[in-house]
Amino acid sequence: MAGKFEIYKDKAGEFRFRLKASNGQAILASEGYKAKASCLNGIESVKKNAANDGLFERKQTPSGKYMFNLKSTNGQVIGTSQQYDTEASRNNGIASVVNHAPDASVDDETAE
Repeated sequence: MAGKFEIYKDKAGEFRFRLKASNGQAILASEGYKAKASCLNGIESVKKNAANDGLFERKQTPSGKYMFNLKSTNGQVIGTSQQYDTEASRNNGIASVVNHAPDASVDDETAE
């Protein structure tokens, strides 16, 4: 089973997406977008850029957790991971994005 992008509206009424792995776990989340078209562009950017390992920014939080950002070629963050307890878990999260993003379907939960 492939992963999927879910488009939803947050409490502020902005469009966001999350990439879920085939097991249903969220592995990447977006910022808020005012327009759905911008959110869809963000999804396409993840699909295109996930194959480029150099666009993954690996970070450690002040509390000692591990996380990553996926950036576009212009340096803008297009998706952020959850926080992981270990560096190995974070690296598995990156591998999951690489594996799931390119062929992931899009589930628009805002469609009426």
